[in-house]
Order: sequence, then C-alpha cells, then structure tokens
Amino acid sequence: MSYLNLPIKYPLFNTKLKKLKGQTYIFDEVRKKWLVLSPEEWVRQHLIHFLIKQKKYPASLISIEKEIILNDLKKRYDIVVYNKQLQPIIVIECKAPYIELDQSVVEQALRYNLIIKASYLMLSNGVSDITFNNLNQQVNLPDYLEI
Repeated sequence: MSYLNLPIKYPLFNTKLKKLKGQTYIFDEVRKKWLVLSPEEWVRQHLIHFLIKQKKYPASLISIEKEIILNDLKKRYDIVVYNKQLQPIIVIECKAPYIELDQSVVEQALRYNLIIKASYLMLSNGVSDITFNNLNQQVNLPDYLEI
C-alpha cells in the first residue's frame, strides 16, 4: 500500500495492522474495532491519535463516523469533537493524502456543520490541514485546555 509511505504531518504512532483474506485492517483505539484500511482511514487514525496525544482531547469526547440527516439525505461525518458539556466544538473532514483541500471539501464540512453547529471546522488530508473558527477565519486548532 503505497499511501502507507506518504509523509503524514501527524506524529507516527504504533498502528495495529492486520491482513485478512488479502485485505489490510487497522485497529481504531477509540471505537475498539478493526476497520478496512483506506487512504482516508490512514489519515483519520493518525489525526485521532494526534488529537488525543498532542492536543489532549479525551478519547471519550471524540465521535467518529456517525450518521446525520442533511436535507433528507443520510450523511456520515468523519470526526466530531465535543466539550465537557457534550456540545460539539470541532467538525473534522478527513480526505486521502492525494485529495486537495479545495472549496468542495470546505463546502462539505460547512454542510455538515449546518446540522452539528460546532465552533471549529477542520479539514485534513494528512499532508496539510486547515482550521476555521465560527467567524470563518483561519486559525490554529486549539488544544483541549484552550476550549
């Protein structure tokens, strides 16, 4: 899998991988289950680890790939991070490392946030990321203690 060798901006961690019937799986420490390893999942797992280890967000406040209804359509967000009061504070849209973080990715995250109403939007392809606050200003992703 060539994308496993792509430079990811997030710190490497001890990923748990396994092969089963020719398919590679990665263990999600938050959801406690094995997931098919795709380029987007590779980014998502590194970003989750970064949020927990570097930014100090509690794993219990991170929601991953949950369904929402948007204009009568079922959609699935990548990551939503909550505060201690269980209010959504960050919506994160993950893309594969070779996907550009363009206007369509911003619009996708904004559509999800119409329902979720988080204070921050973050886009990441593992190579670069962009974070916006609720004033649509580009900002650095805050640490957990800053929110």
